[in-house]
Amino acid sequence: MQYIGSENFRHNQPERIGVLVTNLGTPDAPTPTALRRYLGEFLSDPRVVELPRPLWWLILHGVILRIRPKRSAAAYAGIWQPEGSPLLLHTARQAEGIEKALKAKYGNDVVVGFAMRYGNPSIPKVLDQMHERGVRKLLVLPLYPQYSASTSASTFDAISANFAKRRWLPDFRFISHYPDYPPYIEAMARHIENHWAEHGRNAKLVLSYHGVPLKYLTKGDPYHCECHKTSRLLAERLGLAKDDYMTTFQSRFGKEEWLKPYTDETLKALPGQGVKSIDVFCPGFSADCLETIEEIDEENRGYFMEAGGEGFSYISALNATPDHIDALVQLIEENLQGWALPDNQPETLASRQERADVQKEAVYPGRDL
Repeated sequence: MQYIGSENFRHNQPERIGVLVTNLGTPDAPTPTALRRYLGEFLSDPRVVELPRPLWWLILHGVILRIRPKRSAAAYAGIWQPEGSPLLLHTARQAEGIEKALKAKYGNDVVVGFAMRYGNPSIPKVLDQMHERGVRKLLVLPLYPQYSASTSASTFDAISANFAKRRWLPDFRFISHYPDYPPYIEAMARHIENHWAEHGRNAKLVLSYHGVPLKYLTKGDPYHCECHKTSRLLAERLGLAKDDYMTTFQSRFGKEEWLKPYTDETLKALPGQGVKSIDVFCPGFSADCLETIEEIDEENRGYFMEAGGEGFSYISALNATPDHIDALVQLIEENLQGWALPDNQPETLASRQERADVQKEAVYPGRDL
């Protein structure tokens, strides 16, 4: 096996600490062809769909990828921005904000990149770029506050699969979740308070998280518990009583039972229960995307209003707001503790090159290494 190396590697290359932020992913364009490629990669991940591979292959390629890409492309076309996918744009801005904050403290000794678990920019491509820039210590932050095997663990799978092919591995740290991280809770609370100050407050706050199959919970996945923990801490910070908020789960797929209560069914029922106005916020989504813009602010808004609702307000994801960037930077810096920044002063690099040249000449005289 040929392991991935560097064609132009030099032993005196400046060493850097890398911070890689990741998110789920997005198609390259709002077209059926791009959606077929994206969904094929996403739904082929055994962490996402835990069915026997031969059976799932037949379902995926025989049914889903023949029907769903066209429908999904139409949904993406409705939210697509001139610069591209909202999720891609928000994640890029988050990485830029993190990089700016870290560079102000550590200069060029810390490299920040972002990648998507599915689609582009891909994890392997960004890892290549970071390795070529001299990253020898790598911290990975998947932007999933609540842990699930289908998200955080899937990202770890992609990183480790790439590492298995590399000649030189960096020192490695992985932030698997942060559902109760105080700066994250505070950033959400301030974001919601700012929205209420500008737009007013409705009768109930609905906290909607992406759903997963119920069987994941029964098999030990902590996602359900971490979502409720985030909701409880956020409600406490906002000073809400139990009747002032509720936790629901959206985006279910297929016929099996998923985590309940379902967001769409809940919003259809609330007006009949006397709740005529709601605010909806999605604590598990670090950036606005199809599931928040189209599914919540359009589709589910329609369900609620058609059922007799009188007021519906979607509170945007944290995106690249200053409080969110500050929270992520704090989380990153806490997890960088103990990693001394490399000494990349010119005289240090020169002495490193001199030692490398002396050692090379002693063992491999006349060869360019």
